[in-house]
Amino acid sequence: MTLYSKIIGTGSYLPEKRVTNQELADQLAAKNIETSDEWIVSRSGIAARHFAAPDQNSSDLAVIAANNALDMAGLQPNDIDLIIVASSTPDFFGSFPSTACVVQRKLGITNHGAAVDVQAVCSGFVYALSTADAFIRAGVHKNVLVIGAEVFSRILDFNDRTTCVLFGDGAGAVVLTASQEPGILATALHADGSHGDILCMPNSFGGAIAGEAYLYMDGPAVFKLAVSVLAKVADEALEKAGMQPEQIDWLIPHQANLRIMSSTAKKLGLPMEKMVVTVDQHGNTSAASIPLALDAAVRDGRVKPGHNIMLEGVGGGFTWGAVLAKF
Repeated sequence: MTLYSKIIGTGSYLPEKRVTNQELADQLAAKNIETSDEWIVSRSGIAARHFAAPDQNSSDLAVIAANNALDMAGLQPNDIDLIIVASSTPDFFGSFPSTACVVQRKLGITNHGAAVDVQAVCSGFVYALSTADAFIRAGVHKNVLVIGAEVFSRILDFNDRTTCVLFGDGAGAVVLTASQEPGILATALHADGSHGDILCMPNSFGGAIAGEAYLYMDGPAVFKLAVSVLAKVADEALEKAGMQPEQIDWLIPHQANLRIMSSTAKKLGLPMEKMVVTVDQHGNTSAASIPLALDAAVRDGRVKPGHNIMLEGVGGGFTWGAVLAKF
């Protein structure tokens, strides 16, 4: 009997504080930093983002998204025997205890199932989902909670308009379960550490923070690399599954930049109408962006049972990957 992993629940959460481009531009103007709604939209497609409250950590956002996914799946927290959290902004510096363990505690899970964090920046959710799929197919775990959660506002330099206007906070989650029906059909993961310096936190290394540790991004280099790898990794996943691009019902890419996303759809020969776009509403939420977009499309009825969905992401490291699944 072939064992598959199948998505049976999705959930998401965006913090209450929503900041429009104009509101952010007004805040930056007070620092004599010029930007505008038109400038941000034209370069990214972003219209607004959400920022976590001072007392909210990644685990707090993750728990709300997880509970929403569990409700849809019809499962109780103690039915989960593995939690994987993808995050570049964990609750604790040094990443321990892991945010996954914090989430386990906050969900009230007492079954001593496993919990672990995954770090692949904006590709983190794809990496985490692929890992969960492997565990389920191997018969090691039955019900896995996969979460992407970020509070990127904590690592932004609000004196740098090239980065601070692009990112936001949020969380998304899926419940993956063992099934005899096809679910995740193929995965493909890659990394190239030689490009690690184009998207990083340069003052955080050697286990310590030296000075101010803020996100740094070489925008043109990231754009060029992202456009070159995303269509290729999607094609790789399709080839593994023995499928063609026209069999994709929905392309759900990392929500970073509308121009990158549109380029990927074009290279795959997919119309824009087949791509889920939520970047305009929450900006780049790193590992949270794919499950946020997936949950939005499931709950508004676009993604239906039986649909083939292509999830793909690219992020610092440099990492990229894709997951092809039948919903």
